[in-house]
Amino acid sequence: MVYIQNKYMITVILNCYKRPKYLQEQIDAIKSQSIPPEDIMIWYNKPEDEPQYDLTNLGCKIATCNHNFKFHGRFAYGLLSKTKYIAYFDDDTIPGKDWFKNCLDTIDKGYNGILGTTGVALTGNNYDSHYKVGWNGRQTNEVQEVDLVGHAWFFERKFLHYLWIEEPISWENGEDMQLSFFSQKHGNIKTYVPPHPPNQFHLYGSLPNKGMKYGLDNKGNSISKFDHHKNLRNEIASELINKGWKLANKK
Repeated sequence: MVYIQNKYMITVILNCYKRPKYLQEQIDAIKSQSIPPEDIMIWYNKPEDEPQYDLTNLGCKIATCNHNFKFHGRFAYGLLSKTKYIAYFDDDTIPGKDWFKNCLDTIDKGYNGILGTTGVALTGNNYDSHYKVGWNGRQTNEVQEVDLVGHAWFFERKFLHYLWIEEPISWENGEDMQLSFFSQKHGNIKTYVPPHPPNQFHLYGSLPNKGMKYGLDNKGNSISKFDHHKNLRNEIASELINKGWKLANKK
């Protein structure tokens, strides 16, 4: 496949809250992609109980907010991008150099949906009942359909509007589930994990040696507020299933 920059322009959205120390490494990995992005934008939710960080030296477009809009803020920010494709990364996620190429190859094969490096396939009526696919789950040479993805997303920018068609189930969490469900419900758009062959880390949306280390400190919502995080995600998943979420493993 021959890539034409004007056809495959990509905007990257990064977010910062309490983990600014990984931003430069993320930016370096993103700029080193075999298919580089057109633009990098950062959504900065200022932390309430920690020093305010100066991000102006990073050379990116920055939206600084004095209120914590949590996970939905960065997805609203993406509506201001102007490229065909948009890529999101969690603040503990460093991609391999061919992650964007892997996503575009996946789309070129006919899997034009919500793509991600960590896929979750639900097996019951809440979030607890699931298995994972991708960098920290089942790793295969094949594209795999799942119910939601995270850590790194890649999709056409126009799909973003599906997230806002209905009132979010929660403004605190679950934007990953809501993006996939509302895209499925209103756009017949599926969610996939591109190939993550064992040990071919250049294709991964998150390098395992980085993700395993960076995601386990107490700065993350899933660690610092574990019980609330777990219960809320279960509630959100259950409500979306009741609303008609067609699960990949039940088709």
